[in-house]
Amino acid sequence: MTAAPALAACLRSVRAVVFDTDGVITDSARVHAAAWKDAFDACLTAAGVQRPFDPMDDYLRYVDGRSRLDGAAAFLASRGLELPLGEPDDPPGTTTVRAVAARKEELFTASLHARAISAWPGTVRLLGVLRRERVPCAAVSASRHATELLSVASVRELFHVVVDGNEAGRLGLAGKPDPALFLEAVRRLGVPARDAAVLEDALAGVEAGRRGGFGLVVGVARATGPYAAELRRRGADVVVTDPGELLTSGES
Repeated sequence: MTAAPALAACLRSVRAVVFDTDGVITDSARVHAAAWKDAFDACLTAAGVQRPFDPMDDYLRYVDGRSRLDGAAAFLASRGLELPLGEPDDPPGTTTVRAVAARKEELFTASLHARAISAWPGTVRLLGVLRRERVPCAAVSASRHATELLSVASVRELFHVVVDGNEAGRLGLAGKPDPALFLEAVRRLGVPARDAAVLEDALAGVEAGRRGGFGLVVGVARATGPYAAELRRRGADVVVTDPGELLTSGES
Protein backbone atom coordinates (compact mmCIF):
# COMPACT_ATOMS: atom_id res chain seq x y z
CA MET A 1 0.00 0.00 0.00
CA THR A 2 1.39 3.40 -0.97
CA ALA A 3 1.78 5.85 1.90
CA ALA A 4 0.31 9.33 1.66
CA PRO A 5 2.82 11.86 0.29
CA ALA A 6 4.81 13.82 2.86
CA LEU A 7 6.87 16.98 2.77
CA ALA A 8 10.51 16.64 1.78
CA ALA A 9 13.03 17.19 4.57
CA CYS A 10 13.84 20.76 3.47
CA LEU A 11 10.23 21.84 4.09
CA ARG A 12 9.54 20.06 7.36
CA SER A 13 10.80 22.86 9.59
CA VAL A 14 9.23 25.82 7.76
CA ARG A 15 6.17 27.53 9.24
CA ALA A 16 4.87 29.14 6.04
CA VAL A 17 5.42 28.93 2.29
CA VAL A 18 5.24 31.78 -0.23
CA PHE A 19 4.62 30.84 -3.87
CA ASP A 20 5.25 32.95 -6.93
CA THR A 21 2.19 32.77 -9.20
CA ASP A 22 3.09 32.75 -12.90
CA GLY A 23 5.12 29.66 -13.74
CA VAL A 24 5.08 28.20 -10.22
CA ILE A 25 1.35 27.97 -9.40
CA THR A 26 -0.26 28.55 -12.80
CA ASP A 27 0.87 27.92 -16.37
CA SER A 28 0.14 31.55 -17.24
CA ALA A 29 3.84 32.38 -17.75
CA ARG A 30 3.49 31.17 -21.35
CA VAL A 31 0.68 33.67 -21.95
CA HIS A 32 2.69 36.52 -20.41
CA ALA A 33 5.73 35.54 -22.51
CA ALA A 34 3.72 35.43 -25.75
CA ALA A 35 2.24 38.87 -25.09
CA TRP A 36 5.67 40.30 -24.29
CA LYS A 37 7.11 38.80 -27.48
CA ASP A 38 4.54 40.54 -29.67
CA ALA A 39 5.00 43.85 -27.85
CA PHE A 40 8.81 43.72 -27.77
CA ASP A 41 9.33 42.44 -31.32
CA ALA A 42 7.29 45.34 -32.71
CA CYS A 43 9.50 47.74 -30.76
CA LEU A 44 12.72 46.00 -31.83
CA THR A 45 11.65 46.02 -35.48
CA ALA A 46 10.83 49.74 -35.32
CA ALA A 47 14.29 50.40 -33.88
CA GLY A 48 16.07 48.22 -36.45
CA VAL A 49 17.24 45.64 -33.89
CA GLN A 50 17.65 42.23 -35.52
CA ARG A 51 17.56 39.85 -32.54
CA PRO A 52 13.94 39.18 -31.42
CA PHE A 53 12.66 38.54 -27.92
CA ASP A 54 13.17 34.93 -26.80
CA PRO A 55 10.00 33.86 -24.91
CA MET A 56 12.00 31.41 -22.80
CA ASP A 57 15.42 32.83 -22.02
CA ASP A 58 14.70 36.55 -22.27
CA TYR A 59 11.40 36.22 -20.43
CA LEU A 60 12.98 34.39 -17.49
CA ARG A 61 16.10 36.53 -17.41
CA TYR A 62 14.66 40.04 -17.74
CA VAL A 63 10.88 40.08 -17.33
CA ASP A 64 9.56 37.26 -15.16
CA GLY A 65 8.87 38.34 -11.59
CA ARG A 66 9.28 42.06 -12.25
CA SER A 67 6.65 44.76 -12.61
CA ARG A 68 5.64 45.50 -16.20
CA LEU A 69 7.61 48.74 -16.35
CA ASP A 70 10.72 47.29 -14.71
CA GLY A 71 10.62 44.23 -16.96
CA ALA A 72 10.12 46.26 -20.12
CA ALA A 73 12.97 48.62 -19.26
CA ALA A 74 15.32 45.76 -18.32
CA PHE A 75 14.76 43.84 -21.55
CA LEU A 76 14.98 46.89 -23.82
CA ALA A 77 18.22 47.92 -22.11
CA SER A 78 19.60 44.42 -22.78
CA ARG A 79 19.17 45.14 -26.51
CA GLY A 80 20.75 48.58 -26.20
CA LEU A 81 17.46 50.51 -26.31
CA GLU A 82 17.02 53.34 -23.80
CA LEU A 83 13.47 54.50 -24.47
CA PRO A 84 11.95 57.37 -22.50
CA LEU A 85 9.67 56.22 -19.69
CA GLY A 86 6.70 58.09 -21.12
CA GLU A 87 3.44 59.07 -19.44
CA PRO A 88 0.94 56.87 -17.56
CA ASP A 89 -1.69 57.43 -20.27
CA ASP A 90 0.58 56.55 -23.22
CA PRO A 91 -1.39 54.41 -25.69
CA PRO A 92 -0.04 50.96 -26.66
CA GLY A 93 2.90 51.38 -29.00
CA THR A 94 6.68 51.27 -29.42
CA THR A 95 8.05 54.72 -28.59
CA THR A 96 8.17 54.70 -24.77
CA VAL A 97 8.56 52.10 -22.03
CA ARG A 98 5.01 52.77 -20.88
CA ALA A 99 3.70 52.36 -24.44
CA VAL A 100 5.41 48.98 -24.82
CA ALA A 101 4.10 47.86 -21.41
CA ALA A 102 0.60 49.05 -22.36
CA ARG A 103 0.75 47.00 -25.57
CA LYS A 104 1.76 43.93 -23.58
CA GLU A 105 -1.11 44.48 -21.15
CA GLU A 106 -3.56 44.85 -24.04
CA LEU A 107 -2.36 41.60 -25.64
CA PHE A 108 -2.30 39.67 -22.35
CA THR A 109 -5.80 40.75 -21.36
CA ALA A 110 -7.13 39.65 -24.75
CA SER A 111 -5.35 36.29 -24.42
CA LEU A 112 -6.95 35.58 -21.04
CA HIS A 113 -10.30 35.22 -22.79
CA ALA A 114 -8.91 32.92 -25.47
CA ARG A 115 -6.56 30.54 -23.61
CA ALA A 116 -7.31 28.22 -20.71
CA ILE A 117 -5.21 28.85 -17.58
CA SER A 118 -4.50 25.88 -15.31
CA ALA A 119 -2.61 25.20 -12.11
CA TRP A 120 0.44 22.96 -12.32
CA PRO A 121 -0.56 19.52 -10.92
CA GLY A 122 2.64 19.11 -8.90
CA THR A 123 2.07 22.46 -7.22
CA VAL A 124 -1.52 21.51 -6.40
CA ARG A 125 -0.31 18.26 -4.80
CA LEU A 126 2.23 20.16 -2.70
CA LEU A 127 -0.41 22.68 -1.62
CA GLY A 128 -2.68 19.83 -0.58
CA VAL A 129 -0.02 18.35 1.70
CA LEU A 130 0.87 21.76 3.14
CA ARG A 131 -2.82 22.32 3.93
CA ARG A 132 -3.00 18.88 5.58
CA GLU A 133 0.06 19.80 7.68
CA ARG A 134 -1.52 23.19 8.50
CA VAL A 135 1.31 25.18 6.96
CA PRO A 136 -0.17 28.51 5.77
CA CYS A 137 0.60 29.55 2.21
CA ALA A 138 0.67 32.83 0.31
CA ALA A 139 0.64 33.60 -3.40
CA VAL A 140 2.67 36.56 -4.62
CA SER A 141 2.94 38.23 -8.01
CA ALA A 142 3.87 41.55 -9.55
CA SER A 143 0.95 41.04 -11.95
CA ARG A 144 -2.35 42.80 -11.33
CA HIS A 145 -4.07 39.74 -12.80
CA ALA A 146 -2.75 37.24 -10.26
CA THR A 147 -5.86 36.93 -8.08
CA GLU A 148 -8.01 36.51 -11.19
CA LEU A 149 -5.65 33.82 -12.52
CA LEU A 150 -5.73 31.91 -9.24
CA SER A 151 -9.53 31.96 -9.29
CA VAL A 152 -9.70 30.84 -12.93
CA ALA A 153 -7.32 27.96 -12.11
CA SER A 154 -9.54 27.02 -9.10
CA VAL A 155 -6.75 27.32 -6.50
CA ARG A 156 -7.45 30.68 -4.85
CA GLU A 157 -8.96 28.95 -1.81
CA LEU A 158 -5.67 27.13 -1.12
CA PHE A 159 -3.97 30.38 -0.10
CA HIS A 160 -4.42 32.26 3.14
CA VAL A 161 -2.96 35.42 1.58
CA VAL A 162 -2.53 36.86 -1.93
CA VAL A 163 -0.27 39.84 -2.53
CA ASP A 164 -0.60 40.84 -6.18
CA GLY A 165 0.27 43.83 -8.31
CA ASN A 166 -2.83 45.69 -7.16
CA GLU A 167 -1.73 45.39 -3.55
CA ALA A 168 1.83 46.33 -4.48
CA GLY A 169 0.56 49.50 -6.12
CA ARG A 170 -1.75 50.36 -3.24
CA LEU A 171 1.00 49.90 -0.65
CA GLY A 172 3.84 51.31 -2.74
CA LEU A 173 5.82 48.06 -2.57
CA ALA A 174 8.95 47.84 -4.70
CA GLY A 175 9.13 45.07 -7.29
CA LYS A 176 11.51 42.12 -7.32
CA PRO A 177 14.44 41.72 -6.80
CA ASP A 178 13.45 43.86 -3.83
CA PRO A 179 11.90 41.45 -1.26
CA ALA A 180 9.01 43.77 -0.33
CA LEU A 181 6.26 41.60 -1.87
CA PHE A 182 7.49 38.48 -0.11
CA LEU A 183 7.97 40.26 3.19
CA GLU A 184 4.43 41.65 3.04
CA ALA A 185 3.13 38.13 2.45
CA VAL A 186 4.83 36.63 5.51
CA ARG A 187 3.86 39.67 7.58
CA ARG A 188 0.22 38.90 6.79
CA LEU A 189 0.79 35.23 7.61
CA GLY A 190 2.35 36.19 10.95
CA VAL A 191 5.58 34.27 10.35
CA PRO A 192 9.11 35.74 10.22
CA ALA A 193 10.94 35.34 6.92
CA ARG A 194 13.63 33.19 8.51
CA ASP A 195 10.98 30.56 9.27
CA ALA A 196 9.39 30.62 5.80
CA ALA A 197 10.15 29.25 2.36
CA VAL A 198 9.86 30.94 -1.05
CA LEU A 199 9.20 29.07 -4.31
CA GLU A 200 10.23 31.06 -7.39
CA ASP A 201 11.02 30.46 -11.06
CA ALA A 202 12.37 33.95 -11.79
CA LEU A 203 15.95 35.04 -11.22
CA ALA A 204 14.70 38.30 -9.74
CA GLY A 205 12.38 36.38 -7.42
CA VAL A 206 15.08 34.04 -6.17
CA GLU A 207 17.28 37.05 -5.49
CA ALA A 208 14.39 38.68 -3.62
CA GLY A 209 13.96 35.62 -1.43
CA ARG A 210 17.63 35.60 -0.54
CA ARG A 211 17.72 39.34 0.12
CA GLY A 212 14.62 39.02 2.29
CA GLY A 213 16.32 36.57 4.64
CA PHE A 214 13.99 33.64 3.96
CA GLY A 215 14.96 30.39 5.58
CA LEU A 216 14.58 28.40 2.37
CA VAL A 217 14.62 29.61 -1.23
CA VAL A 218 13.50 27.05 -3.82
CA GLY A 219 14.16 27.73 -7.48
CA VAL A 220 11.77 26.18 -10.01
CA ALA A 221 13.41 25.46 -13.38
CA ARG A 222 10.81 23.65 -15.44
CA ALA A 223 13.33 23.11 -18.25
CA THR A 224 16.66 21.56 -17.36
CA GLY A 225 19.85 23.27 -18.44
CA PRO A 226 21.95 26.32 -17.57
CA TYR A 227 18.99 28.21 -16.10
CA ALA A 228 18.96 25.88 -13.07
CA ALA A 229 22.59 26.73 -12.37
CA GLU A 230 21.78 30.44 -12.69
CA LEU A 231 19.00 30.08 -10.10
CA ARG A 232 21.55 28.57 -7.71
CA ARG A 233 23.99 31.40 -8.38
CA ARG A 234 21.28 33.93 -7.54
CA GLY A 235 20.67 32.28 -4.17
CA ALA A 236 18.40 29.23 -4.50
CA ASP A 237 19.09 26.64 -1.80
CA VAL A 238 17.29 23.94 -3.78
CA VAL A 239 16.32 23.76 -7.47
CA VAL A 240 13.51 21.52 -8.73
CA THR A 241 11.85 21.09 -12.13
CA ASP A 242 8.42 21.00 -10.46
CA PRO A 243 7.22 21.80 -6.91
CA GLY A 244 5.80 18.28 -6.68
CA GLU A 245 9.38 17.11 -6.24
CA LEU A 246 9.22 18.60 -2.74
CA LEU A 247 7.05 15.66 -1.72
CA THR A 248 8.16 12.19 -0.73
CA SER A 249 6.24 8.93 -0.78
CA GLY A 250 6.88 5.46 0.53
CA GLU A 251 5.43 2.05 1.02
CA SER A 252 3.63 0.92 4.15
